[in-house]
Amino acid sequence: MGDYVDRGKQSLETICLLLAYKIKYPENFFLLRGNHESASINRIYGFYDECKRRFNVRLWKTFTDSFNCLPVAALVDDKILCMHGGLSPDLTNLDQIRNITRPADVPDSGLLCDLLWSDPGKDVKGWGMNDRGVSYTFGADKVSEFLMKNDMDLICRAHQVSKFCFNFFCHKIALYGLDISLM
Repeated sequence: MGDYVDRGKQSLETICLLLAYKIKYPENFFLLRGNHESASINRIYGFYDECKRRFNVRLWKTFTDSFNCLPVAALVDDKILCMHGGLSPDLTNLDQIRNITRPADVPDSGLLCDLLWSDPGKDVKGWGMNDRGVSYTFGADKVSEFLMKNDMDLICRAHQVSKFCFNFFCHKIALYGLDISLM
């Protein structure tokens, strides 16, 4: 669910392997865009330098063009919404995600930005400022409200590290098959 680059010295091998799996298993392997699949971020955090050092800037630009086409969300059995970041105050229905035009650079604010950058806040009610300086934090009330309004069970996200590999927010858990209607 994103951030395939900028996570070590072998970002090129990582993204190439993931893209190879997508080619080999197109109906069974899904890649979602993270905030590091953005030129403005991976230019700073290492992927640009790795491409330039090992090959050339043209390769980085090619990956940037590819990243700009990646889907930002997936819906599993109409019950689990997956994305890298989280909810947005601009998000009222899933058609808004389906209607995001691709390719797209990540803007500094708005729905696309929030889907890649927002984080849940343990002590937040409603919407709060994000310590990252980008997007928002959202409270359990906003998660419950969104899930109820859209008849869903769970939001699955990947933007924050967890020492246990996963965390639950709002005490929600569900397991389902994959529906690519948002991709």
